[in-house]
Amino acid sequence: MYFGLNRQLDEQSLIRFLKLYGDERLSTVLAPRLTDDEIHTVVDTLMIVMRRHLSNEEYHRLFLQEKDD
Repeated sequence: MYFGLNRQLDEQSLIRFLKLYGDERLSTVLAPRLTDDEIHTVVDTLMIVMRRHLSNEEYHRLFLQEKDD
């Protein structure tokens, strides 16, 4: 992963980073070690980004993985 070289590589690196960050093995180890403030900061930051860049429908379909009826 490399950041700061160019936009395309930044996007590819971010995709890889988010996949690794979301791995259940890592989350299970990391979550209990975070302070309450750290947990809220991570969640608040990610929610701000999603609210800014996803429609309500995309949020429900992509993040919450709700199926269309």
